[in-house]
Amino acid sequence: MSEPRTFAIRTFGCQMNEHDSERLAGRLRAAGLVSAADESSADVVVLNTCTIRENADLKLFSALGHLKARKREHPGMQIVVGGCLAQHERERIRERAGWVDVVVGTHNLLETPALLERSRVEGPLVVVADAPDPVAARDQVPALTAERDVPWAAWMTIQTGCDNSCSYCIVPEVRGGEISRPLEDLVAEAEVLARRGVAEITLLGQNVNSYGRDLTGRGTLFGPLLRAIGAVEGIERIRFTSPHPKDLRPDIVAAMAETDAVCPQLHLPLQSGSDRVLTAMRRGYRAARYLERLAMAREAVADLAVTTDLIVGYPGETDADFEETLAVVAEAHYDGAYTFVFSPREGTRAARLVDDFIDPGVVRERFDRLKEVVDRSALARHQARVGRLEEVLVEGPGKRPGQVSGRTPQGKLVHLAASDDLSGGTLAEVRIDRAAPYYLTGTVTRVLRPPRHRRRIALSVS
Repeated sequence: MSEPRTFAIRTFGCQMNEHDSERLAGRLRAAGLVSAADESSADVVVLNTCTIRENADLKLFSALGHLKARKREHPGMQIVVGGCLAQHERERIRERAGWVDVVVGTHNLLETPALLERSRVEGPLVVVADAPDPVAARDQVPALTAERDVPWAAWMTIQTGCDNSCSYCIVPEVRGGEISRPLEDLVAEAEVLARRGVAEITLLGQNVNSYGRDLTGRGTLFGPLLRAIGAVEGIERIRFTSPHPKDLRPDIVAAMAETDAVCPQLHLPLQSGSDRVLTAMRRGYRAARYLERLAMAREAVADLAVTTDLIVGYPGETDADFEETLAVVAEAHYDGAYTFVFSPREGTRAARLVDDFIDPGVVRERFDRLKEVVDRSALARHQARVGRLEEVLVEGPGKRPGQVSGRTPQGKLVHLAASDDLSGGTLAEVRIDRAAPYYLTGTVTRVLRPPRHRRRIALSVS
């Protein structure tokens, strides 16, 4: 009897892609494949791609170059390119990387096992659905067969696609319009996950706080969803990403404040503090409205930690525009920020503004100045936590020997001295001893709860 074929998945990009990879791993296992010890020994290598991040295509083709050499030595090996970049750049991948066996998009990624079998007979395949199937998008049962990276935490896709039209973003093209899953299906999934030992759920969507608008034809259902999942026994922490500032309504903030399981954490992308640039970006709000929504959330939710996304060097951004961004960021007093240099995405409105692209040297100087403001704010907010007792959910080994790391309800990364009773999934009370801009260090005062489950299956994330 022959050995089963092995697979490895390398994931680029966001949490949505990571969860897609988990679901695909479950499908591959159901088809009889087993996880490889590492990518270098796998019979099937899947690259689940991103088209949002800077240099996404360079990373993909670099990875494919290395795999080409390995495939020469192992002719039976198969290579799959899936996800957002495959959806958007299917023809370029076929032209530049003829050794790829299957190219599959975001809408039909879970068809990969069948496509692998077809490719063994027919040769290289490009099978990319141009639009999502609404029925399949709402039926996310495969999520319950996902090969999760950790047993105590899970992602849950509540919505696919996006109905916004931000000028720099390609997501609506590669993911399609918003399709929400039925609320009762999500609650049922949360109940199953809780019975399997999951304590923390992160709700995923391109614009989570518009969840349900396509189901009701009127308002959103995100507030009711938070309350419903918060009522599931065993679910201790609920996080979500990412909301859109224009859709952060009082009922959603009230649900955050009144549902104990919802973590006091809010990732609220600003992108720019300049009204002129925000208009050009088609963001749907001005800086003052953004700050009003932020103040509303902070007033309602005790000890709220807020992070954001910022783009530096959007086409036509002037020195005055950038100074306005610095001012808004200083006023917002963030706990942290993901700061990106503008990177044009072919097919977006912003990519056509080539005459207004900013000199890279100017962009780098602005980026460094913005980072100083964010880091100063983050450090101050972290220093305010020194001496406090925090509940930390241990995630696993830290980057240094003898260290484990975990997170507070606010999502703060905390490093701790390793011990036998601090395995992944343990909930511990921790005294915060020291603060840095990106993390805290602390001492365990007592273990509140041991892990519920110890199984672990690893996937790599780039």
